[in-house]
Amino acid sequence: MRKIAMMLLAALAACLIATGPAAASSGGTFVFCAPYGGDLFSLDMHKTSRTQDYIVGLNINRSLYKWDADQSKPVLDLATDVTISDDGLTHTYTLRKNVTFHNGRRLTTDDIIWCYNRIAKPETASSAASYIANIKGVDAVMTQKADTISGLKKIDDFTLEMILKHPIDIAYSLFKVETAIVPREEIEGKEAQFATHPVGCGPFKFVKWVRGSEVILEKFDAYFETGKPYIDKLVYKIMPEGAARDIAFRAGELDANIVGASQYPIYQRDPAIKDHMIEVAEMYTRIVGFNTQFKPFSDKRVRQAINYAINAELIIKKLLKNKAVPATGYLPTSSPAYEKAMAGYHYNLKKARALMKEAGYEKGFTFECIGTANKSWGVGIIEALIPFLKKINVTVKPQQLEGAALGERCRTGKFDAFIWSIESGPDPLETLNRFRSTTPTSAGNYTAYHNADYDQALDMAAHARTEAEKLTWVKKANRIFFEDAPFWFFNYNKAIIAYQPWVHGIKPVAIEMMLQDFTNLKLDESSPRK
Repeated sequence: MRKIAMMLLAALAACLIATGPAAASSGGTFVFCAPYGGDLFSLDMHKTSRTQDYIVGLNINRSLYKWDADQSKPVLDLATDVTISDDGLTHTYTLRKNVTFHNGRRLTTDDIIWCYNRIAKPETASSAASYIANIKGVDAVMTQKADTISGLKKIDDFTLEMILKHPIDIAYSLFKVETAIVPREEIEGKEAQFATHPVGCGPFKFVKWVRGSEVILEKFDAYFETGKPYIDKLVYKIMPEGAARDIAFRAGELDANIVGASQYPIYQRDPAIKDHMIEVAEMYTRIVGFNTQFKPFSDKRVRQAINYAINAELIIKKLLKNKAVPATGYLPTSSPAYEKAMAGYHYNLKKARALMKEAGYEKGFTFECIGTANKSWGVGIIEALIPFLKKINVTVKPQQLEGAALGERCRTGKFDAFIWSIESGPDPLETLNRFRSTTPTSAGNYTAYHNADYDQALDMAAHARTEAEKLTWVKKANRIFFEDAPFWFFNYNKAIIAYQPWVHGIKPVAIEMMLQDFTNLKLDESSPRK
């Protein structure tokens, strides 16, 4: 009897396992949103610079590496192994032999070499050119001094040799969807068609793009990860309006939704939604940058005073509805070099006034701050700073600009201050290299920051023999940068996706929450689209 009872219990357990979330392993349609700025521009990943396009293109394409959201770092994807020389310059990749393009042809070493050369050519005007720029010979192709990249060599059909100019971790560049490996024959002579009917080697193949409405993808049965993807169809609804997405999500027409600041507190109180949200501090840091050529901002004490004078946590609570993480340094909480011990500039009006007096600006000054209309990091935030700065006799005048105009003013140093959201990952060393003394404003060091100790710490990080040693020096550089206060450090964006209870597999993607790889996504039987 005991043996029979045990058998019955085992059968019951198997039944429970088979009917639970773990059994959500096949079939169904997943409906997601493409929420950024209206319709897509292009599905040619080498020729677009829009996140809206990347959201869709990620699941059509694969790159040499991919972003692993669980480990929060890039890992090999189209290759199974890489051997790196002692000097860190020569990378030899062993490619997968079972990767097939959606047109049925097998991927080889030639495809990677052709794609990187296409990205490098000036006529492509690819935003991904900067990601391959550290490969030896890329600059010669970009300046039309060579036809092909000298640092790429085909050893055989499935072995690639790549020589770098500097010993960096190239994985942080080559996981980007902008560096996707695509079939040459689908592009040459028909680039316009490829932009609207792409062919990749990812888990889903392109079916249809209804302009301004939706993009439909379907499972690619010959995808190289056996048995994946699990779902049959993937639909992206082009929905830039948060209110419309909210209605569709609540009606069950969207399986997941990106959550805005106005929705966040409401969703947190909703018993049907609050337990089905995933969030992450994205690798973007919202800041006000100070032009150190503007005399008051040349004094570190003034910059520090402004950081102490503003109650950033109150602004995050009242204006952003807590959909942000207060910045305690430039590197965000999702960065491998983030330090919990860094407390940040807490609101301290007494200290702010003392620093202003010490610097000789007790009577204050006036400055202009340029920004866009973005509600989370635009002129509306600057307006919220006015009463705080008045308490240290500083007057700030906001000026609203379009994004392109803001970028141009920042690159040319034509500002007193600016407010922006700046990428702060994923590679912490490359992120902080942006602010080296040798980096010009045109290349992203907008505040013309310079500090010899900072540069030295980054040099030590670059030549570190272990990852732990590298991070030690990167953390030191981050501390120096924060203490120098070339910015008002505002917050790290808290990105949130709400999902239906039948959805399993949404990940906390710190590089950009909407860049979801749906290879492992599953729907259980309660889905209305199963």
